[in-house]
Amino acid sequence: MEPTLEVEDREGGIRVLTVSNPSRRNALNDALLARLDAALEPAPHVRVLLVRGQGGHFCAGYDLTHLGPPGADGRLPDDPLVACLLKLERHPVPSVALVQGGAVGAGFDLAASCDFRVGAPDAFFLMPPARLGIVYSPEGLTRAVRLVGLSRAKQLFLTARRLPAPEALAWGLLDECLEDAEGRALALCATLAAQAPKAVTGMKEAFGLLARSGLAPEDVARLRQVRGEAFGSEDAKEGRAAFLEKRAPLFNGR
Repeated sequence: MEPTLEVEDREGGIRVLTVSNPSRRNALNDALLARLDAALEPAPHVRVLLVRGQGGHFCAGYDLTHLGPPGADGRLPDDPLVACLLKLERHPVPSVALVQGGAVGAGFDLAASCDFRVGAPDAFFLMPPARLGIVYSPEGLTRAVRLVGLSRAKQLFLTARRLPAPEALAWGLLDECLEDAEGRALALCATLAAQAPKAVTGMKEAFGLLARSGLAPEDVARLRQVRGEAFGSEDAKEGRAAFLEKRAPLFNGR
């Protein structure tokens, strides 16, 4: 089956977005991100978004076969991902992630970009950039820090630790964890959709503004340089190869 994003508008203003890429456990690529970006365009009848993965997997991250060194124009390979998740995070209506199975890498960030996360007992979170020789986006790092705190975010990103559902709940990465995660996520969506739309939109915008600290322009430029160097490094090439070949990477620091 070809990767796709299923968009279903349900009664009550609930828009269900289902990432479907079965052969790669719902890994994202540029085509899927383009569909997600289009589905995130505000619409008067949409009052809440439910983000999920098809077939019991949330999202295995960004398809590594689509990653590589920066472009000649300075474009980073994950620029479309960063822009799309920022659009989700700042969407005028609230969003709920239904996390079943793995939320890995970009899948972790996809869930973190939503306002609420409801997980099944088999849910787990994992951030592997240190294994892949890359520097994750400051936007994604910031989301993780806001949810779990600086020290725990460092544990997740610097050790590539797998965090199972009970710990994710205790750390605040999941808001709820229960057997009927789908039913609870839909019930939460219905509750959110039943509130006054302008009030919800206004308060969501206010929360977003309160949460932003921002980086100085020189800091943004420096981080983009660091990330570009990492994406173009020998270690990043080795990390991708090792992941796809299912072996331990041999990094040389270059």
